Amino acid sequence: MAVVGAALVLVTSSQMREQSVRDGTGLAVTVAAYAAGVTPAGAYVTGVLPEQDQAAVAAATAGFGSELVELRLWSTDGRLMYSSRDAGTGLAHTQRFEEVFRSRAPHAVVQSDVREGGAATDPTEATQRGTVLDVYVPVLPSGTAAGGALPAGTATDGTADLPVGVAEVMLDHTRTQQTLTDTVRTVALVVAGSLVVLWLLLFQIVHSTSRRLRTAALENARLAMLDSLTGLPNRRLLTEQMQRAVRDAREDHSRVGLILLDIDRFKDINDTLGHDHGDALLELVAARLRNALRDDDVVARLGGDEFAILLPDVRSVANAERLAQRVRGLFSAPFELGDLALHVDTSVGVACLPDHAEDPSSLMRTADIAMYAAKHQRSGVAVYSPGADDSSPARLVLMGELHAALEEHEAARAREGAGRGADGGPGASQLEMHYQPKIELASERTVGLEALMRWHHPTRGLVGPGTFVPLAEQSGLIHRLTTFALDAAVRQLAQWSADGTAVPVAVNLSAHDVADPEVVDTIEELLARHGVRPDLLEVEITETALVADRSRVVPVLERLGALGVRVAIDDFGTGTTSISQLRDLPVAELKIDRVFVADLGDGEREGSELVVQAMVDLAHSFGLRVVAEGVEDEVTARTLQRLGVDQAQGYLWARPGPAHEVHPPGGAARGDHPVLHPIG
Repeated sequence: MAVVGAALVLVTSSQMREQSVRDGTGLAVTVAAYAAGVTPAGAYVTGVLPEQDQAAVAAATAGFGSELVELRLWSTDGRLMYSSRDAGTGLAHTQRFEEVFRSRAPHAVVQSDVREGGAATDPTEATQRGTVLDVYVPVLPSGTAAGGALPAGTATDGTADLPVGVAEVMLDHTRTQQTLTDTVRTVALVVAGSLVVLWLLLFQIVHSTSRRLRTAALENARLAMLDSLTGLPNRRLLTEQMQRAVRDAREDHSRVGLILLDIDRFKDINDTLGHDHGDALLELVAARLRNALRDDDVVARLGGDEFAILLPDVRSVANAERLAQRVRGLFSAPFELGDLALHVDTSVGVACLPDHAEDPSSLMRTADIAMYAAKHQRSGVAVYSPGADDSSPARLVLMGELHAALEEHEAARAREGAGRGADGGPGASQLEMHYQPKIELASERTVGLEALMRWHHPTRGLVGPGTFVPLAEQSGLIHRLTTFALDAAVRQLAQWSADGTAVPVAVNLSAHDVADPEVVDTIEELLARHGVRPDLLEVEITETALVADRSRVVPVLERLGALGVRVAIDDFGTGTTSISQLRDLPVAELKIDRVFVADLGDGEREGSELVVQAMVDLAHSFGLRVVAEGVEDEVTARTLQRLGVDQAQGYLWARPGPAHEVHPPGGAARGDHPVLHPIG
């Protein structure tokens, strides 16, 4: 700012001085014109000006008064012809004299004048320093004074009129100089004052802005550690507190506990009452937890409906569990949301260090596993158990190997290219489909197959679906696994159809698949690509998958029915499907869960027959076929036939086997291998 101010003052001063010189030069040209007008041209050659001519010059310039300090006329060769102060001798400034003759333009300089009287306007002062503007003005032969530079293109080789002499005009510049000095000082003071005021304003703005920014930064830092809705510590602050508590516990050889809880069916509360009521409930839960615990305990909200309680010093796992039970008891009283008294349940998980974890990260993980175990088991409170840890390193390794097996199969299919008729036999992939027959109880003929996936692990051997399918559902691989199953089953159907021995094949769909409309597109594309009739493919879904998200599942089932693919409800009797739902569902078959079938072989469970009979009557009343699974003895098979069950499958007839072992001999469906009989 100081540099800008100094530059402003310098530029202003320079412009004002240049303007004053231009104004003075113009006046000097006028004085010279008056003098040259009465001076004979020949005097400039002889260098002598008669007295009467001198008197004429004095008279002609008398009107300029005190502004004219002195007028001198110089001849062509630089001799002094006339001086208004009667100076007898004098010497012209050689360089300026020659410059005026060369350029034929006035040349002005500001200089001091110290002489008797000087340039002073007060005659009482005998000697005083003054400032004059000394201007050399060229005099042309016409007797006029040149007032400016030559026009562009004017010849300088003597063809144009050259000056015949020079008039030196000295003007009083003292007051002008003083005025300039005063003006520059005033401008400098104004600029300096303005800059000071501006600096103060900017300082105030910067200072206040900086203060607000510091305040905002501190507030942001505080809010970064707190949950915006409840004001509780968030996950980041809880992590820091856990690290500190674990460090202290290691030094003191004490124990740290962590309780995780979430609100059961909180999504239903949000969907039913609205998110504003859901947020109000979370605030009430936070207040209830905060007011009921010890001062040293840290209550935090991890996000959504999930809360955490850090116990920096707990004596035992049992004490932590008792505190968790106490926390769950806080939810026994209803929460008042306006006029609504809302009862909610919660699932609570407990883990301790060093009993269940070695560091803060693993403590959080084990408590989370315990919480989901409590939710799954509907026990309310659960302490971490290694047996319930589905995210152990071994399972993570198995999940990675399953991913690699899928990648290997998909790469092999990509290399296969146009091989539509591949049977997917042994060695083609780690993953393989096995088939178990469905037997018509009345005729004991094979009328269908269920496709069941097997994993031939290179080091673990044969891995059953009960091990890797849940992993696929947890990791998101289930859609790729289902695509593999559908592709293998349709390919196999295409080969059997070509051999003339095709029977319907059922493929299981998970709850994730049946809620995704893309599965219908996949099935339709596979059937069209391999030329397989839609009625030869059947999909099985569990009853629990159906009731979990009916609004998304039913449209998928309707599209499958319109395509011609039959739908069966698997594990019927374990869910909560109502009669009205069953009547409206686009399904063709009910499969009674093996739990009910197993009881039929026990003579002491007479009530099981009544349950199965009720299921059969209900299904038949809606025109549905009934299939029983898990049949392992003749007594159960005869009982099912007597109760009206249409079809059955189980180890009594055959275990699931690979496709190349399923062949169509010409006998009854008994023996070591599945048997195929052609159907129309």
